[in-house]
Amino acid sequence: MKRFILLIFMLLPACFLAAQAGIERVEPPFWWTGFKNPGLQLLIYGKDIGNKAVSIAGGKQSDVIITAVHKVRSPDYLFVDLKIGASARPGTYTLNFSDGKKLFTSFKYELKKRISGSSLRKGFDNSDVIYLVMPDRFANGDTANDNIAGMKERADRSKPDSRHGGDIKGIINHLDYLKELGVTALWMTPLVENDQPVYSYHGYSATDFYKVDPRFGTNDDYVKLSEALHQRGMKLIIDEVFNHCGSEHWWMKDLPSEDWINQWPEFTRSTYRAGSISDPYVAVADSTQFSRGWFDKTMPDLNQRNPFMKNYLIQNSIWWMEFAGIDGIRQDTYPYPFKDAMSEWGKRMLEEYPDLNIVGECWMNYPATVAYWQKGSKNVDGFNSNLPSVFDFPIHDALIQAFNEKEGWNTGILRLYEIISQDFSYPDPKNIVTFADNHDVNRYLDTQNDDIRKLKMAMAFILTTRGIPEIFYGTELLMTTGADKGHGSIRKDVPGGWPGDVRNAFTAQGRTQAENDMYNFMHTLLNFRKSNTSLQTGKLLHFIPSDGIYTYFRYNSQSTVMVVMNNNEEQKLHETGRYREILKNFKSGKEVISGRDVTDLSKLTIPGKSVLIIELKH
Repeated sequence: MKRFILLIFMLLPACFLAAQAGIERVEPPFWWTGFKNPGLQLLIYGKDIGNKAVSIAGGKQSDVIITAVHKVRSPDYLFVDLKIGASARPGTYTLNFSDGKKLFTSFKYELKKRISGSSLRKGFDNSDVIYLVMPDRFANGDTANDNIAGMKERADRSKPDSRHGGDIKGIINHLDYLKELGVTALWMTPLVENDQPVYSYHGYSATDFYKVDPRFGTNDDYVKLSEALHQRGMKLIIDEVFNHCGSEHWWMKDLPSEDWINQWPEFTRSTYRAGSISDPYVAVADSTQFSRGWFDKTMPDLNQRNPFMKNYLIQNSIWWMEFAGIDGIRQDTYPYPFKDAMSEWGKRMLEEYPDLNIVGECWMNYPATVAYWQKGSKNVDGFNSNLPSVFDFPIHDALIQAFNEKEGWNTGILRLYEIISQDFSYPDPKNIVTFADNHDVNRYLDTQNDDIRKLKMAMAFILTTRGIPEIFYGTELLMTTGADKGHGSIRKDVPGGWPGDVRNAFTAQGRTQAENDMYNFMHTLLNFRKSNTSLQTGKLLHFIPSDGIYTYFRYNSQSTVMVVMNNNEEQKLHETGRYREILKNFKSGKEVISGRDVTDLSKLTIPGKSVLIIELKH
């Protein structure tokens, strides 16, 4: 009997043993040696743990030391500051918790060896094309995890806003599809646990910052995805949310302190006016409500002014980078948190990963207000975000209008020219992410009355202008919202991603003729861009649109590409004499999409609502 009891005890999960010993959580759950910043702050949670004294054992005395122990309002938390010395070796260190002279409990904390150091972490850049996936809606590779016992929401594909069962395994199963298409970096909406009663599939209401949602898979599955991408020469971009968590997050039942989140006498929603932070004339009431108001009733607003919260978020970001070999970060609702804390986060990340790229969601409509948030901006208030990249929302807005409007003095395709001409606002206009649509806005085809010609023009533009292009999943398959409205319908399932689907759009045989035509267009252009350095890092020269035609060039010492966009309904015979300053050295070219030779560059025939992309030859 004693042997049986001992065996059961040995088989119990470590988290259960820790809970029995009085500790329910330690976050980060483990760490690494070899970081430039030797500091680490542990959040320790357990009944009355805040009333215990803490000491550490293991290794030499100078390896890992406790520099401070912080008590907070709740007696169930301790924040313990450690210094991990340069001589610290990977291994297990024991944290002892004492009640007076009596040992209350112990916890073994592991320090791992860094395997994928900063020298191997090259962030996404201009050579990349980012593909945005919502894991719940892309493909279901493991139907066994569609529903998890004890979790609050169950899968129901009949409802647009419910979980549909897509997961990490489904994405891994289709990585060859993405590689063949020509994308080089994968951005997925958050994979962390969202154990909310409803509307939990999107991932933006975290209930555990250190755990992949079991309906997507496990933490180890996430590592497998990272490895599978890297084996194919592709990059992984993590989506993080520092502004808010989910209302069912484990700490909401017992906050460390009143100021752990931003609280109001009654529910107060953010104004969503991100421009109020850079507004030199803003009222304090407006900027306060923007940054401290809640994004939604189920999304408590995190208070990054609290130093423990700030450290928690920074360390969580570093932890995922190191754990899964992440190549880049997309930060949700970037201007909403306390901006000085976000600046410190960016600085810390770039110190540990100098070649890392981070793009922030700065959803504003003017280049100047977006540029305020890019690292190195000469802001009058002296603020430097330490955020390398931003999303080009002004280009997104212009793309919706440009091909729908009649040509005029300040309408039509001129809108694209006007936005590009304001690139002087950005410290680094090449390092901004361009897109026609994403998971938060209407699919581009919906905005263009399902006109595929306009979709091709938009894709051609973001894949040939400056910046880093992002493509929303299914664009290459002509996915639309359809008659249904709302986010759930914007984020439809990819046909063929689920067992029993009547067709498989991941294969040419399963696509319609129109879908194959669009796929082939994207495939050709993406793979051309992958090998053409002028479209990646070359200079941009553009000419003021005239008669509904916008012409620009991307060029470097190796290649020159000419792009001519005809926004008219009718075909145009376009004289090119005004482009002599750059065309004078070229005699011919090859049109990229059709593959046909262009022997006369002096005049070009361009069908209505179309684009010519010509690789020029001497």
